[in-house]
Parts: sequence; structure tokens; C-alpha cells
Amino acid sequence: MGPDDVGDHLQAVAEGDRLVTHYFECRLAGYRGWRWAVTVTRVPRSRTVTICETVLLPGPDALLAPGWLPWQERLKPGDLGPGDLLPTPSDDERLQPGYLLSDDPAVEETAWELGLGRPRVMSREGRIETAQRWYDGDHGPAAPISASAPAAARCGTCGFYLPLAGRLRQCFGVCGNFYAPDDGRVVSADHGCGAHSETLVEADTAVDEMPTVYDDSAVEPMAVSRASGSVEGGEPAEPYGHS
Repeated sequence: MGPDDVGDHLQAVAEGDRLVTHYFECRLAGYRGWRWAVTVTRVPRSRTVTICETVLLPGPDALLAPGWLPWQERLKPGDLGPGDLLPTPSDDERLQPGYLLSDDPAVEETAWELGLGRPRVMSREGRIETAQRWYDGDHGPAAPISASAPAAARCGTCGFYLPLAGRLRQCFGVCGNFYAPDDGRVVSADHGCGAHSETLVEADTAVDEMPTVYDDSAVEPMAVSRASGSVEGGEPAEPYGHS
């Protein structure tokens, strides 16, 4: 801190017995609205003032950086790249221990039959959050490609629609159409696109052919010479010897 970095005295705030903090204007570039805070004190029956600390603090109109967020709250879809690891917290509310009975009979039946031994499975809250995110995303009914598709072209009635297992089966499945834009992605049953299996191409409407019209005014008469041996129109035909 140099002499030119300190501006006018702004105020003095009593912090306690013989303890006062003086605020001065900060003239450092990039610190608009910040203030220098100098805290001083004096021991009893002494005329000497002691500086306790000097610190730069933001004022009411100071320009501040955004508040800090934990890394797991800063992540967005698509941030995870090849080689990145994303540890899941032990208290993640989207998961529950795998040995707990699920409220989904289909999951319980499959787990018992196949003996799946996953340490944790999705909880009710996790499934609800996932279903809402999928439904509101680019593969739900409000997606632009779904809104522009025919009303009857819904994924739930498409032959390429592969329903999910469990409770999510009622609303979601995976698109298996190689030519569809959502191929290999989870789509809602009321999502739609133009690649529906029952989409029929309408036959072209026949167009009435207009009669050919000739413009006689554009016809130019021409004289045609007759070849030798030709018969005039008024002359009798030559006999050919047939009876």
C-alpha cells in the first residue's frame, strides 16, 4: 500500500473499549467501492496509539466476485471429459444402499432373480429428479423436433421405441431408429419426430392435364412440290391388275 493508494477518511467505528477502526477511501485500480480499514488501540493511561491491523475490505457498493461454490455444485452436464473422475458423495440423496428393499416391484424381482449386488441403487428422489430432467429436456414433448412432428407420431406408439424397466417404463424408453435424431437416447413416450415407424408418405395428388392449344395465327403456310409420278386428287387411281 502506497501513499497514493489511500484516499479521504470516510468514517470511524468504535469496536470496543479504546479500540477504533478508521475507514479510508481506496484508490487502487480495480477496487472500486473498497475501503482501507485501519484498526488502532491505546493501552490505559497511555497517549501512544498502536496500529492493530490494516486490511482492505469491500464497501456497500464494492464490485465483488461471484460467491464460491463447491466443485460438485459447479459441474454442469457435459463438463466431464475422457479420463475425468467424478466421486459420488456417500450421503448423495439420489442413491440408497443396494440391500434396502426398493419400492419398485420390477426392480426387486429383477434383483432377486439375477442376484444383482450393486452397493447402491437409485432412490425414489433420484428417480423423480431424473425423470423430471429428462421430461423437461431436449428429448421430451416440448423439444422443437417433437413440437414440429405430426401429432400422431409419438414415441410410445413407434416400433423403434424400447421401453425402460421399472417404474420409468411408464414414461420413458430408448430410441432404436438408426435414422432418428434421438437414436440411442432416452426419450419420453410423448416425444416425437418425423422418423416414426408408422409414418406414411402421402401419394402425390394427380394434376389435371390441360388440353393442347394451338395458335393458328402462328402457323405459316408453305407450298409443297409433288414428286414425279404422284397422282392429283381429281385423277382416277391406276389399276393394279387385281380382280
